[in-house]
Amino acid sequence: MAAKASLFFSPSECFLTTRLCKLFPTTQKPCFPSPSSSSITLINVLNADAVYTKLPPRLRNARQEQERDAISLLNERIRREHAKRDHSPLRPSMDSEEADKYIQLVKEQQQRGLQKLKSDRARQGAPHDAAQPTFSYKVDPYTLRSGDYVVHRKVGIGRFVGIKFDVPKDSKEPIEYVFIEYADGMAKLPVKQASRLLYRYNLPNETKRPRTLSKLSDTSAWERRRMKGKVAVQKMVVDLMELYLHRLKQKRPPYPKTPAMAEFASQFPFEPTPDQKQAFSDVERDLTESKNPMDRLICGDVGFGKTEVALRAIFCVVSAGKQAMVLAPTIVLAKQHFDVISERFSRYPNIRVGLLSRFQTKSEKEEYLSMIKDGRVDIIVGTHSLLGNRVEYNNLGLLVVDEEQRFGVKQKERIASFKTSVDVLTLSATPIPRTLYLALTGFRDASLISTPPPERVPIRTHLSAYSKDKVISAIKHELDRGGRVFYVLPRIKGLEDVMEFLELAFPHVEIAIAHGKQYSKQLEETMERFARGDIRILICTNIVESGLDIQDANTIIIQDVQQFGLAQLYQLRGRVGRTDKEAHAHLFYPDKSLLSDHALERLAALEECCELGQGFQLAERDMAIRGFGNIFGEQQTGDVGNVGIDLFFEMLFESLSKVDEHRVISVPYPAMELDININPHLPSEYINHLENPMQIINSAEKAAEKDIFNLMQFTENLRRQYGKEPYSMEILLKKLYVRRMAADLGISSIYASGKMVGMKTNMSKKVFKLITDSATSDIHQNSLIFEDGQIKAELLLELPKEQLLNWIFQCLAELYSSLPTLIKY
Repeated sequence: MAAKASLFFSPSECFLTTRLCKLFPTTQKPCFPSPSSSSITLINVLNADAVYTKLPPRLRNARQEQERDAISLLNERIRREHAKRDHSPLRPSMDSEEADKYIQLVKEQQQRGLQKLKSDRARQGAPHDAAQPTFSYKVDPYTLRSGDYVVHRKVGIGRFVGIKFDVPKDSKEPIEYVFIEYADGMAKLPVKQASRLLYRYNLPNETKRPRTLSKLSDTSAWERRRMKGKVAVQKMVVDLMELYLHRLKQKRPPYPKTPAMAEFASQFPFEPTPDQKQAFSDVERDLTESKNPMDRLICGDVGFGKTEVALRAIFCVVSAGKQAMVLAPTIVLAKQHFDVISERFSRYPNIRVGLLSRFQTKSEKEEYLSMIKDGRVDIIVGTHSLLGNRVEYNNLGLLVVDEEQRFGVKQKERIASFKTSVDVLTLSATPIPRTLYLALTGFRDASLISTPPPERVPIRTHLSAYSKDKVISAIKHELDRGGRVFYVLPRIKGLEDVMEFLELAFPHVEIAIAHGKQYSKQLEETMERFARGDIRILICTNIVESGLDIQDANTIIIQDVQQFGLAQLYQLRGRVGRTDKEAHAHLFYPDKSLLSDHALERLAALEECCELGQGFQLAERDMAIRGFGNIFGEQQTGDVGNVGIDLFFEMLFESLSKVDEHRVISVPYPAMELDININPHLPSEYINHLENPMQIINSAEKAAEKDIFNLMQFTENLRRQYGKEPYSMEILLKKLYVRRMAADLGISSIYASGKMVGMKTNMSKKVFKLITDSATSDIHQNSLIFEDGQIKAELLLELPKEQLLNWIFQCLAELYSSLPTLIKY
């Protein structure tokens, strides 16, 4: 009898249960369970661990899978999405009014970017559609070739067959039609209509083929693919927007504009080109007039004077008592930057320049790290080691990044983390697509140096099948005019074979090998001897891709050219042609029959762009040809494959131009009302099991009030300490989750009336559509409608209260997964 009596609530337990009801308010009064129902529930809860420990391992694993309940799955999904998106330090909070101001700033800048892009396209002869509010990537049907893959915005992916005249049903006059082959038949559409609805597919991978052609008879599959691409675009834009908003929120005092800056500029030995002057002015304005940290891209072709822009920025920052970091992708380039900076700052003994590299001994590195920390070095030059945790800066003010596209993902994330706190200047001749498109759309400031110095002569590019005679002839031509030669291979394997061949062909010429796996001192010595002219032919890997400035090296030979990316080839070619002598780039492939269409297209583009100053245009073309890569992260490549690159970018521009429309404004957690008559009661044994039940319940409410992550942390800690909670406690937790998610989604009230569930919200109809389009579950997607500022759902039948709460929890969890597509201020 005593055992049975323990299943009832004591007076103190009754008080606690009543208190719990107040903490989780509903309109229903507390109702205590009958002894029989309580007995069943409690026996199950009390015996759970005993039963579990007796299970064999196979069944125990099955039991563990079952215990991955709805709350655990939601926590995992939120953490996964958060980890995927948030690589930067915690971003400061921002109120709605402040966000309004910054969003307007971004909108204005972004519109200027779009306008600039349109005018550029107009100058290039691209058709302008006055009715089109955003930039269009639609294709001119007359430029298509038979076999090209195209995307029809409403039907999907097909193969272009050709254009020919045909007579419409309601006319006798023939008109031109575009014929497109789909998976289940042929479609034809008038040329005028095709020019409004067709895009190139142009999937940037080796095969350049879509997985399947779309079906004329079933456009729903294409609609799903298109929507997936649209959601991916929206997530990218929101990530971008939030990062930009927080950069605008960061403040630092403008740097003083001093006479010393003008004196430093006057030491530049050349007459700046008009583009250079504009870049100098842009950077100076960013540093001395703006209160926000600079994040500017300097895009200039090889030898066009990007380094001078960086030097003036460094002088401005260092003169004000701050440190500057210069980051290069290779030690060869870092050493060259160090030499140039040291020479330029040699007149300023108070400004100390340091180089951190793997060439140094351990004691030398430790000494440099100590000097950086103490502020005894003003300008620090190096490779990615400068981004390591061991490097502590005394007062870092400026980060200069040369050729950002050559750094790895982790280094790029670290670079991105600097952008909210210090001024950043990025130098590039072929910017990664991400950089290029941010620059074009106004989300990032860019200065373009596209005019060459007056004395520069275009590089002559020769693309042909490899033959030893051609190689010998090219090298002999350069040596006879007193120059030096780069001979580049894609891999270390093969360098020795080329060395043997060249030593036989040129027995009296000094030849050397250079690659990144050599001992540091050996590599450094080889590069210095080549720069001095002691070595006439340097056989190397693409370690020389960036930055090396050797005046007399005017011929470069690149073997197995099909194994290089277009941006790499452009950079390698830029190693020559630094003077008024005509330079030659010989690109050799083994046999055309061995090359993929992708490689041939890449090489043809390079040959077309042999004129100076084409790096910026080449980067845009390169993106469509060689792979999507790091535009906004590797995972987005598949989304481009879903819809084709041109439609993907039209979606991107469209999303950028409407960025302020995709915004959700949360409501305060205490103001969120959950009007569902459910009031579960905790078993007395579970209450006795908790160390301080009242404190735990209060902590749960406080965690939910802070944010979703605090609530997740509370739930996980509770389960770690006390094990999986009984069902009644799970219901209480779900009520907290429902209120928290609803508040974040801008839902102020949830109620039920018969079979109808209603949610009052401040979100717009456009935001609701974006959220439901992003939802992964068709069940909730199809059951929700938006009407008069409310989200409504008509259920098939009236559910019991606990099942209703579970349905609302699952529905909100689905909507919550769409938050990454929205700006949350």
